[in-house]
Amino acid sequence: MTHGHHPLIDVRNVHKIYTRGREKIDVLQGVNLQVQAGEFLALMGPSGSGKTTLLNLMAGIDTPTSGTVTVNGRDIGACSEDRLAAWRTRNVGYVFQSFNLIPVLTAYENIELPLLLLRLNRKRRREQVMTALEVVGLADRKDHLPRELSGGQEQRVAIARAIVSDPPLVLGDEPTGDLDRKSAGRLMDLVQALCREYGKTFVIVTHDPRVAQRASRVLYLDKGVLMESTDRSAEEGRS
Repeated sequence: MTHGHHPLIDVRNVHKIYTRGREKIDVLQGVNLQVQAGEFLALMGPSGSGKTTLLNLMAGIDTPTSGTVTVNGRDIGACSEDRLAAWRTRNVGYVFQSFNLIPVLTAYENIELPLLLLRLNRKRRREQVMTALEVVGLADRKDHLPRELSGGQEQRVAIARAIVSDPPLVLGDEPTGDLDRKSAGRLMDLVQALCREYGKTFVIVTHDPRVAQRASRVLYLDKGVLMESTDRSAEEGRS
């Protein structure tokens, strides 16, 4: 699927240091990571291990202290804030644990939001929103407000919003965290289908082993250091 191209995400020797007063917190300590197009990567690890920081670096929401983060050929650290915002709209979708839908807007209007940042006419916007709604199986709920939807449906609206501008990369921060088991399972079915059928790349931070089980690869972040899972490679006879 990659046709020998560069990886979609290339994180090289990335450090991220936050300063609190006199204290320096090295959140990421020389992280290296390559993710290919169409991959579904799960990031696991204890709270405070730097998972969300790593996600935000891939999203271009944050920039590394040192090292480089290249996503879809763009070196994120070298971009101005304005250029980055425009780039992000086209290249990265983001899904949060708490859905982050706007309560006074319908499902349709919530999904349309990222498109308002792009120069698209109304007809084109409508086509893209309806396509995204159909992909997540909610075309019949387009005029519902978030409070009229179940948690699982709200999160599917959030996924539709994340994919509506057709970005190659979708990032998720605990996207199943507020969902019951059945809804979480449905959401993972959807994520797997998006990777398989649409070539989307997903990187999801999760605590849920059931989510990790669905991923094509699982990495563990512990105290700012990234590791392949040991038990998983043992299972596959590569221990």
